[in-house]
Amino acid sequence: MLLWCWLSLLAFSQLTSGASPGVKVKLTDKGIEYGRQLGIASIQKKLRSITIPDISGTERVSVIGKVQYTLSNMQTVAAGLPSSTVDLVPATGVRLSIANAFINMKGNWRVKYRRILKDSGSFDLSVTGLSVSSVVAVKSDETGRPQVSNLDCSATVGSVTIKFHGGASWLYNLFRSFINKGLRDALQKKICPLVADAVTDLNPQLKTLNVLAQVDKYAEIEYSMVAAPTIVKSSIGLSLKGEFYNIEKKQETPFPAVVFSLPPEDEKMLYLGVSAFTANSAAFVYHSAGALSLYITDDMIPPSSPIRLNTRTFGVFIPQIAKSFPRLLMKLLVKTSETPIVAMESNNATIQAASTVTAYAIQANGTLTPLFVLNMETSVSAGIFVRGTMLTGIVTLNKMELTLRTSYVGDFRVKSLDNILNMVLKVVVIPKVNVQLAKGYPLPTIGKIKLVNPDLQILKDYILIGTDVQFTG
Repeated sequence: MLLWCWLSLLAFSQLTSGASPGVKVKLTDKGIEYGRQLGIASIQKKLRSITIPDISGTERVSVIGKVQYTLSNMQTVAAGLPSSTVDLVPATGVRLSIANAFINMKGNWRVKYRRILKDSGSFDLSVTGLSVSSVVAVKSDETGRPQVSNLDCSATVGSVTIKFHGGASWLYNLFRSFINKGLRDALQKKICPLVADAVTDLNPQLKTLNVLAQVDKYAEIEYSMVAAPTIVKSSIGLSLKGEFYNIEKKQETPFPAVVFSLPPEDEKMLYLGVSAFTANSAAFVYHSAGALSLYITDDMIPPSSPIRLNTRTFGVFIPQIAKSFPRLLMKLLVKTSETPIVAMESNNATIQAASTVTAYAIQANGTLTPLFVLNMETSVSAGIFVRGTMLTGIVTLNKMELTLRTSYVGDFRVKSLDNILNMVLKVVVIPKVNVQLAKGYPLPTIGKIKLVNPDLQILKDYILIGTDVQFTG
């Protein structure tokens, strides 16, 4: 796939003026080199399939007069591109330069002279010193996805050597020079359209770019560009929006993206920085959608636990509950009261969440009777991983603090409920959260791209992913 690395990342969509990026991408020299290799393989494959229409003409040859000739059934039998380079063209695209390429062809020849004399045979053609220079431009199509085109191309054929078989050698040596010229001109006209076709073949693949990637029924994440690419000598830098949105109602996150810079590393093909802003925009979307809530019932507690969600257990700590609501099951509603906050420091990611816990007694007819409401402040540590092309996570509880918000059963010592709520968080809430985090969130990708040996670091205000890549089809 010709220059997939640069082209797939360069034009995620039209620019969003004035916004700070939540995600940054850097394609290194190593990644550009991989793109060059794929591009050369694509062009070489097309060269092997090149055909030249039959060539006919009439030339006056000294001694024998006019000679009518035809070259037919010309096909490529071998092609090679031993030397090629890729240069970045600021504000435009990529320049691909090929030197010392060769093409070997075969075909048939036929001549007629003095009206009645005819001769024919076959020939082998060797073209060496073929050079090509092509500039590939990138723009957005009507959907905001990248579209590529061959902006400029020039091709020069070096030497042409033709070897004839069959017929009279003295005859075809007479018209060798003008046949060489005809073949040279025909080849030069073929090369640039062939390169343009190789570039155009990219566009169906580029349409797979997840500019707007759906995560689940609540959220989608946008990877549009917010600034023009930063193209320097050895890398291409991109600034992407990297913001979660509610699927039903698009609403901007009410806080700005934090400014961050990728370090000058270049061991991997690709570096991807995902900021705390991206994670916090997800928290905003899920909290606003009411998705960060969970009803907890006794059947969700492990059977081996001595602590049960019923008025008998809670009555040990709050006697009024056992007295007023004897032998009833209970239900807890845990939901965020504010948008959780994700913070990233070196080798450490934490999430602070403010929630409420509402306790209900379940009456015989199924009616829920509120007993009390607690404020709960929790802190969890987050482990973050790359699985395939998804960013996944797992959280563990650091601490929890409870205060009384409302009581319908009189005063009681909130501290006495610490063990119960701690258990509920660890055996029910945290596992439920981890199931969702394990499903992952899509990274910006295109087509059948595989991340190879990705490394992940948690740095100040962002996650850095360094990875090699492989195009798988």
